[in-house]
Formats: sequence, C-alpha cells, structure tokens
Amino acid sequence: MNVHPSPDQDRLIRKVIAAGRFNSADDAIMDALALWEEREHRRADVLAAIDEAETSLARGEGQAITQEAMRALTEGVKQRGRAG
Repeated sequence: MNVHPSPDQDRLIRKVIAAGRFNSADDAIMDALALWEEREHRRADVLAAIDEAETSLARGEGQAITQEAMRALTEGVKQRGRAG
C-alpha cells in the first residue's frame, strides 16, 4: 500500500523524525494508525454504551437528574481532572 500524506502531514512526519521521536516515516505512520485504531475501538465502546442507555430508557429504567445531582457530577469531574 502506498500512502501519500498531504504537504502539512509530510512536514510533521519529517519534524518528528528529526526530533528523534520516530526512526522513519513508516514508524510514524504505523503509530498514527495504531492511535486511529484505538480511537475507533473507544468510539465503538461509546456507541455501544449509548445504545444500551437508550434501550434502558425505553424499558423505563431511566432516572430523573436533579440540579443537585448535576452539581455533584460536575464537581466530581473537576476533582478527577485536577488529580490528573
């Protein structure tokens, strides 16, 4: 398979090779493809979770969300973000 990166992509590949992050364009492209594959797996997981949530709601298993519950959720997300 032949890959033809755009001029901007080609410059980026050359830059990361020059910086020593990759030994070759093939290595950089293989890493990019691995990241793409990982993203696609996460996307599939998210879509499956959405489908399950919609099915659960259709069965009447939903739960009302109060403003207090949203505040608690928001605070929890902020704390996890600060913790890194």
